[in-house]
Amino acid sequence: MGSYQRRVVDDEVDVLLPELPALCLNGPKAVGKTETSSRRAATVLRLDDPVQQQLLAADPGRILTMPQPVLLDEWQRVPAVWDVVRRAVDDGAAPGSFLLTGSASPHEAPTHSGAGRIVSLRMRPLSLAERGLDVPSVSLAGLLTGSRPLIDGSSAVGLPQYAEEVVRSGLPGLRGLSPRVRRSQLDSYLARVIERDFPEQGHLVRRPALLRGWLQAYARASATTASYTSILDDALPGDTDKPAKTTTTAYRDVLSQLWLLDPVEAWLPRRGFGARLVSVPKHHLADPAFAARLLGLDDAALLTGGEAAAARGGGPLLGALFESLVTLSLQTYAQAAEAAVHHLRTRNGDHEVDLLVVRDDGRVLAAEVKLSASVTDADVRHLLWLRDRLGADLLDAVVITTGQHAYRRTDGVAVVPAALLGP
Repeated sequence: MGSYQRRVVDDEVDVLLPELPALCLNGPKAVGKTETSSRRAATVLRLDDPVQQQLLAADPGRILTMPQPVLLDEWQRVPAVWDVVRRAVDDGAAPGSFLLTGSASPHEAPTHSGAGRIVSLRMRPLSLAERGLDVPSVSLAGLLTGSRPLIDGSSAVGLPQYAEEVVRSGLPGLRGLSPRVRRSQLDSYLARVIERDFPEQGHLVRRPALLRGWLQAYARASATTASYTSILDDALPGDTDKPAKTTTTAYRDVLSQLWLLDPVEAWLPRRGFGARLVSVPKHHLADPAFAARLLGLDDAALLTGGEAAAARGGGPLLGALFESLVTLSLQTYAQAAEAAVHHLRTRNGDHEVDLLVVRDDGRVLAAEVKLSASVTDADVRHLLWLRDRLGADLLDAVVITTGQHAYRRTDGVAVVPAALLGP
């Protein structure tokens, strides 16, 4: 198959597949699911191929007689195969029998969710560590041990390179393209979402310009907790003929089904904070390059700033999209470490922590994302506040920057350039 760039999720698949009869990789189109899965399959069935789709729709049970592992690529095209796999697992299918990939939830859902039978993993666009900008010297898994590991390393990656990574995309097939061709490919990708993927999910878009305007407003709200009402207002400023709430709710539902939204849910611990914390998610598209392209911004425009490159609240959009890029990476590393990513914000807005990586036992790693290269006492005050609140339940605290050097401050907070943080 030629050269293959190993992904963080490969380690997860290598652990799970030998002991599980069925494993499903979910994620946006072109994220690399087929390439990763097909390397492990004896039989590859591409269900976006009309011929294979028709054959399998006529007799989905034929997958039970094929050499295993059987890869059902884009399984949602023939939803009946999900139930065939689920029943095969119930009947004692051997470990490593089935691999499935899906870039959308099926319009007609299977009769059974697959819970307890088919384990699902999310595959995201390339993280910073997978892009090869630098060799990571700080491990997220190490930070999650609570041992306060040594923090060191230096990186030559600076703000211009991070801006370029925002627009370059984490879709593997776009990485080697020239900027002009890459922009065309991203435009085509987003157009297909509106023109083809929405109808295939059972939602006919009668006003494509409205959906695109809503997507642009959502992109500008990246890394914020803006209400969906305010996002709609931004999409249609001064328009009195606004769509019904059910319409924009459908937008969110379909985009979620297509794995194009990757919000960070609020952290709501069982005790210690009462009702002081907000419960709404932080908005992120699956790839910050989608947001930049929707807004017509390249890396030069993001670096220059100005009104067109301003985020909600008037700050630089580059800061929000850099946070999206870091969040994408942390989501990838956290999943590999069996942890979940959240954010924290008090209702009165006096304290906010960009990202919390939460272990199953409820202990957390807190992270702030800063576009600047240097870190001041003001940049760590929310982390120190959280440490006072959580005590030993705070495993570690880190500020992720665009700077050159990784180190620990005298107050114990780690400072890590984004390119030096890995799984």
